Amino acid sequence: MEEGVIVDEMKHTHHYRSPWRRGVYSLLFVAAIVTIGTFGMHEVEGLSYLDAFYFISMIATAQGPSVAPVTVAGKLFAALMAYISVGSVVAALGFFFGPFFGQLWHLGVKWLEEETHLSKKHDSR
Repeated sequence: MEEGVIVDEMKHTHHYRSPWRRGVYSLLFVAAIVTIGTFGMHEVEGLSYLDAFYFISMIATAQGPSVAPVTVAGKLFAALMAYISVGSVVAALGFFFGPFFGQLWHLGVKWLEEETHLSKKHDSR
């Protein structure tokens, strides 16, 4: 096989630009983190699953929990989950919206280059 054919086949096998796939991967990633946090808070703090889910959801969205954990282990777990879950949500949003913002950035740079070129052309007259 020629090198160009391999590259063409590789282009068609990657679907990471698909918004549906990016959305599903992002949602699954955040859901996994929230699930781990929910089960962890249930085990460590003894919260019901609903309360543990609510607690982790508030942490993951950077709103903060409505009540403070009671145990030392619960406080440490909540602090760890705060870093992990907020970072995960931000990363998932970046993964999902990254191509859109990249395209927007590219269009802005292109527009700016055209404006600069027209400005230089107009100033040279």
